[in-house]
Amino acid sequence: MVHTRLMANRFFVLDRRRFMAGLGATAAGAILSRAPTAQAQSNLTLEAKPTTILLRPGQAPTPIWGLESSAAPLRLKAGQFEVTFRNGLAVPATLDWRGIDGVPAAEPLTARPAVPPGAEVTFPLSLRRAGTFFADLRLLAGSGAPPSRPFPFIVEENTPITVDRDETLLIEDWAPTAAEASPETAAPPPIFTVNGQILPDIPVRSGERLRLRFINGSQQLVIAVKIEGLEVRVIAIDSAPSEPFPARNSALVLAPGGRVDTLIDANSPPGSTSQILLHDGNDARPIARLTASSDAPIRSTPLPPPPALPTDGLPAQLDLKGAMPIDLGLQGGDWVAPAGFSTALAPAFKIKAGRTIVLALNNRGELAASFHLHGHHFRLLDRLDDGWKPFWLDTLVVEPGQTQRIALAATFPGRWLIEATATRRGAQRLIRWYSVE
Repeated sequence: MVHTRLMANRFFVLDRRRFMAGLGATAAGAILSRAPTAQAQSNLTLEAKPTTILLRPGQAPTPIWGLESSAAPLRLKAGQFEVTFRNGLAVPATLDWRGIDGVPAAEPLTARPAVPPGAEVTFPLSLRRAGTFFADLRLLAGSGAPPSRPFPFIVEENTPITVDRDETLLIEDWAPTAAEASPETAAPPPIFTVNGQILPDIPVRSGERLRLRFINGSQQLVIAVKIEGLEVRVIAIDSAPSEPFPARNSALVLAPGGRVDTLIDANSPPGSTSQILLHDGNDARPIARLTASSDAPIRSTPLPPPPALPTDGLPAQLDLKGAMPIDLGLQGGDWVAPAGFSTALAPAFKIKAGRTIVLALNNRGELAASFHLHGHHFRLLDRLDDGWKPFWLDTLVVEPGQTQRIALAATFPGRWLIEATATRRGAQRLIRWYSVE
């Protein structure tokens, strides 16, 4: 059974230990609007800039780092792009991509060194597959850096599925300030925002079908998200199509940086509300609510379930019998902080293009660890047989003392990063690299 279902089944009764044990495997009217048409363009400009976000009414805005584009939200068609990245920060920065496979020229640190303050670079970026993606600045951010917001963007399917609205919900966590976390007072819990807003009302019309693309914008926290009273159907995970399935108890589990695309039929009566609840392993809390207008329903019966999304080049099968097995511990001296990375360091492994590899991910630490693979998506293997879960991932949480096995086809030659981070606020991101030759 997929880990989203295991977690969701116990959404309201979890303590922190049980929450983590189930993890093997977005101002009213502004959050949701009809999705704009995908842009036909071949050049993208992203600029890193200091900015602010208002988290506490009546108090000064919080300084953060952000990525800005001439078009936001950004919706694109698959194809070849030229990306210009301008660094308006006072420190070196690089773009870290989530969900994009097989673009070695855009890979941070192995191909794209950090961009100095005030400089800009241009490089090619191939977007082969439709999905929900983001870029962020946090790979090189040190412990004293301001918080940084991911920059989501969408690559649309050539043949869109039938929905009334298609929107992205970026969920972010914000730690207490230094003053709030002082020894003299008990630190308040983190603040969670949806598309930069606190507890927004999201207007819907009864009978609408929504494609909601959830992104966990946290670097370290695993979260579960539940929509009360509505069925949630998963259609894609981590920027790759999934075999469609209903989320048990209408809840989703998202690893740090994880993305889940869902379909929701807003079949609640006009004037009713459905809360979106978040559980971070300690508490469940509302982070937004869907509010049905008093207008008559948009349709009397729900739309039929859509077909599965096209795989866009992902292999239908993996040759597990001929796969190359590799053990990969998620701790140890071979892992380094991004600031100390160099390809002169020994790779975690090398493999010939075209081979299948099975990685045994061993977590010997005391905390669950988030594993993120660059360059390729992988299948999560079943524990009791040689099958795999019916979805692709690029991020996986591995429990302390556990081993998870994943399989991937080494399709794209290049040098690719691997990230591992303990699921604790403030934990250091560590990296290694692997080579496909």
